[in-house]
Amino acid sequence: QVQLVESGGGLVQPGGSLRLSCTASGSIFSIGVMGWYRQAPGTQRKLVAYITTSGSTYYIDAVKGRFTIARDNANNAAYLEMNSLKPEDTAVYYCNKVPGIREYWGQGTQVTVSS
Repeated sequence: QVQLVESGGGLVQPGGSLRLSCTASGSIFSIGVMGWYRQAPGTQRKLVAYITTSGSTYYIDAVKGRFTIARDNANNAAYLEMNSLKPEDTAVYYCNKVPGIREYWGQGTQVTVSS
């Protein structure tokens, strides 16, 4: 059974940076699109960024120019570098395939941007 584990979240001041990591227990990163999602309190989980196997990337407008997604297929890992963080980036962040596979959702990692 594949398990995704997210880490790297925390409390950061506006304008700060965080680097999120996602690791998998199985070799799921070598095939398909990997994405980072987030869910703020009272809202639905939504896709923030994704990266294809060839390295093409997509970002929602709200994070474009501030976030960078990367993947390391050999080490079954994905990353989300987040810079110039804003209070509206506060959410629980998850990684998963795109579209998300229900059995793969992990616990996520909390990102809180506050002064």
